[in-house]
Amino acid sequence: MKRQRTALLRSLARSLVLEEGIMTTTAKAKALRPFVERLITASKRSTVTSRRLVESRLGGAPDAVKKLHETLALRYKKHSGGYTRIVRLGRVGKRVGDMSRIELIQ
Repeated sequence: MKRQRTALLRSLARSLVLEEGIMTTTAKAKALRPFVERLITASKRSTVTSRRLVESRLGGAPDAVKKLHETLALRYKKHSGGYTRIVRLGRVGKRVGDMSRIELIQ
């Protein structure tokens, strides 16, 4: 079960970093928020150790790692947290639960 959760968070984090906003269920968005915020904070350190940490947490996605270190780390250099926003969209469709959009703050 833990492996499935880790795989889900990695996949959602990659999509969020590359697209800077994704639509998912509210529960998944709430679970994803601290995962991504820790990655951005680690990438701001810009050391070899932090780069390897981010790479291992994202499962070796070089495009996402590059964007984290080169674009997002510079954007959030003066921020000390709160890099993401969750916007609740309500129910979408009949079977799906509450949906939310999680996005990176500009």
